[in-house]
Amino acid sequence: MALSIEELRAQALGLRKEGLNSQQIADELSLSQDTIAWLLAETKGGERPSDVRIGWRSIGVSPDRIASVGSIMADVADEELGLGDIDTVVGISINGVTFAHEVARCIGSEFTIFRNVDGDDGKGVLSNKYGQVSGKKVVIIDDVLSSGTTMKKTIEAIRNVGGEVGLVIVLVNKTTRNEIEGVPLRGIIRAVPV
Repeated sequence: MALSIEELRAQALGLRKEGLNSQQIADELSLSQDTIAWLLAETKGGERPSDVRIGWRSIGVSPDRIASVGSIMADVADEELGLGDIDTVVGISINGVTFAHEVARCIGSEFTIFRNVDGDDGKGVLSNKYGQVSGKKVVIIDDVLSSGTTMKKTIEAIRNVGGEVGLVIVLVNKTTRNEIEGVPLRGIIRAVPV
């Protein structure tokens, strides 16, 4: 069901009241952080950002469907890098985690999480609870790429600890980009405004 701008604004404000930061609201509503900032602005004026809202609830409610998408992503990783060249799969929280887990399971690699934290847009930390990225070839998985801010921060965090990012895979690429920070970018689906 398509929502009006006012309905989206009400949802964004409601999520803000629940304590979510702008990045988490963007993840929850599958909108860019620029669009969330515009929706949360005190004044309702200003130029509305160009965006495409992605709804993938039909996939997200079913572990079998998530596994199927993870299998497709694993196949893309194999095609691009070869399974023997992937040591760790990193899922960006929150929406990239389930897909990344499935990719890691399919290819038999380690798995870890880049967790969003409060602060600048895209700010996060790599979890030490799961697999490691230092000295390893890494594939990053997320649900949607919009501005690329979070992805850039994830790549930077992995490089800062000595990991090599070989590929980025997203369910939906909302840009015309085929690389990010010098890393090949593959979207299972590309959805850009025309």
